[in-house]
Formats: sequence, structure tokens, C-alpha cells
Amino acid sequence: MNGINSMPIKYSFLSNALVALIVLCSSGAFAQQNTLNYYLDYAIKNSPLIKDFQNQVLSFSLDSQIIRATLRPQVSGNSNNMYAPIIHGYGYDEAITNKAQVMANVAVNKAFLSRRTIATQIADFQIQAQSASNNIKLSEQDLKKAITDQYVTTFGDWLQLQFNNEINELLGREDTLLKRLTQSNVFKQADYLTFAVTRQQQLLVTSELEIQYASDYATLNYLAGISDTSQATPLQDPQLTLNTLPDYTTSAFYRQYTLDSLKLRNDRAIIDLNYRPKINAFADAGYNSSMTYLPYKNWGTSFGVSLSVPIYDGHQRKLQYQKINLQEQTRLAKKDYFINQRQQQIFQLKQELRSTEKLISDINRQITYTDTLIKVNEKLLGTGDIRVTDFVLALTNYFNARNLVTQNYINRLRIINQLNYWNR
Repeated sequence: MNGINSMPIKYSFLSNALVALIVLCSSGAFAQQNTLNYYLDYAIKNSPLIKDFQNQVLSFSLDSQIIRATLRPQVSGNSNNMYAPIIHGYGYDEAITNKAQVMANVAVNKAFLSRRTIATQIADFQIQAQSASNNIKLSEQDLKKAITDQYVTTFGDWLQLQFNNEINELLGREDTLLKRLTQSNVFKQADYLTFAVTRQQQLLVTSELEIQYASDYATLNYLAGISDTSQATPLQDPQLTLNTLPDYTTSAFYRQYTLDSLKLRNDRAIIDLNYRPKINAFADAGYNSSMTYLPYKNWGTSFGVSLSVPIYDGHQRKLQYQKINLQEQTRLAKKDYFINQRQQQIFQLKQELRSTEKLISDINRQITYTDTLIKVNEKLLGTGDIRVTDFVLALTNYFNARNLVTQNYINRLRIINQLNYWNR
């Protein structure tokens, strides 16, 4: 048997060496493009949603500057010129129109606002800017979760494909052996055909995995915003580790509820400001004339102060308070629901993680026994002391066990990704 298998083994060794050489030569080109961090960095850098929130932060900063600018004197130039002719006694009443008016002046207006009013208005924009900044963190977490999940799925396809290629090499060696033994009448033709059918099915499975890997690889690039039509390349193991679980009050999820509370409190203060007296000073200087009497003397100035004091508005202030109270009740309900759901989900995910890791350990022990059985059966196959159906059954058990451990390893990475989503 050793003599019969020597050629396939050497061929397999040379093939693996050639593949390793190709991968090594191309590693420089793909070293930075087949890692999880590459996709995460690219996705975050090019996310239009994150850019939108970043621009919102800058926009709210500009709004604060606009508020400060409105506190300065506002200067405007005004001109109003009119002529109402009376023709043959027909025309507008001259007592109303003064027949003509020529006006050009420079006006200055200054609103007098208290420091509390200014601080409240600016605080509104600052809170909105903080909410936009927090939304950046939330968007990054959502994007990292989605990209990592797709990367893990695609990496799982790669592991399955790699394993199936190993299976094909094994079945190829055994196919050569079985052909010779069948030709030597050690096995019947039907036994060889049974094995050949198994091998063909395995080749079909490999073809399906190649299609699935290419599809998931393209989806990964799509989610990350990468325009890449080249052939799918091998992905590196993400090697996810479980982050330290922080206090939930430090998370971006919880901070949003805190910012919402500050926003409602400031909204209440803005309502109060609308019921404070408003003082505005104004002045102008220029030319204003009806052009009827000594128009060259109609240069002058005017100035004054306006005062507005709210008296009664039909209890709108009370109704606006009630709206804010309803929003606060909604905020508290959402916050409590978030805390309970977060604790429950983390507890459930940790249980799943422990069960999955134990299952992987158990399957690996089974693979060790199955691998030993395969080696023994290979020797028995070479001497014709085992039925081909029994050998195929042993191979099927081995394949299933290897597939199962791969699936659970990928499931473990997904669970860790979900836990890290809450832990970031």
C-alpha cells in the first residue's frame, strides 16, 4: 500500500508547496486587504451616514456662532422711493400719499437678551451637537457589527472550502488506490462505483461552496463600500476576543437617553424664555421727504425702544409643559426597556458562548478518534480487509464532524461579535 500511495502523496506535497509559494508571493499584495480591520477602517472612513453626523456637529457649532452674531447691533440700509402723479385732477388723494416720498437711511437694531437667554439657546445647539457625536459612535457600532458579521460568514465559507479541498485531495488518493485494487479484483466494480459517487458528490459540494464564497465575498465588499470586481482572495482569521464588559451607563446607547433628558430640560427652559419681556432698541439716520416743502432740509434721525410683555395666550405654556412630560415618560420607558433587554441578551449570549465552546471541545475529541479510525481504515483498504461502504461511512462521519466544528467556530465568532456590540 505504501508503494501504491507514494506517488499521490508526493504529488500532494508538491501541490501544497506550490499553493503555499503562490500565497506567500501574493501576501504582500493582499496583506492589508484580507483582514477584518481593513474592511472596518474602510467602511467607517467612507460611510455617508457618519459623514452626515460629522457635518451636523459642525453645523450646530455654526448655529451657536450665529446666535452670538445676532446679539451684535444689526445695521441695514433702507430706501423707499415713490411718486403718485395727479393728472387732470385724477390720482391718489394727496393727503394720503403726499404725492411723493423719497427715503434713504441707515437703521440700527439691537436686541437686549439676558445671559440666561443666550446660554439656553446656545445650550440647545450644544446638546444637539453632542447627540450627533453620539450618533457617530452608534453608527460606528452598527457598522462594525454588520461588517464583522459578514466577514465572519465569508471566512466561514473560506474554511469550509479549504476543508473540502483537503477532502478532495484525500478522495483523489483513495480513488487511485481503489482503481488499482478493483483492477486486481480485490474489490468489486460496484464497490468502486459506490466510492466514485461519493467523490462526485463531494466535488459538487465544493463547487457550490466556491459560488457561495464568491457571493459572500462580494457582499462583504458591498457593505464596506469597496468597489472590487477581482477574484475573491483568502481571508484571515478575525480571531475575535471578548471585550471587557463595561458599566452600561458608560455606553453610547445609554448616553443617548441622558442627552435626551438634557434636551427636554432645555426645551422647558426655552418655553420659559418665550414668556419673558423682550426689549429692542432701534435708531436710524438719513433722508426722508415728501418733496413738497423745503426738501433739502429733510435730513434727520429717529430712535426708540420697543417692549413686548406676554400677558395671556390661552394656557399654551401649560400645554407645552404637558407635551414635554409625555416625552419624558416615553424616554424613561425606553431607558428601562433598554436596560432590561441588554442584561437579558448579554446573559443569553454568554450562555450560548459557553455551550458552543464546550461543543467545539467535544467535537474536536471526536475528530481525534475519527481521524485515527480513518488512518486504520486506509491500511485495511489497501489489503482489502474492509468493505468500501464501511470506509465511506467512516469518511462521511469524519467530514460531518469537521464541518460541525467549523460551523460552531463561526457561530462562536458571531456570538462574540454580538457581545462586543454591547461592550464597545
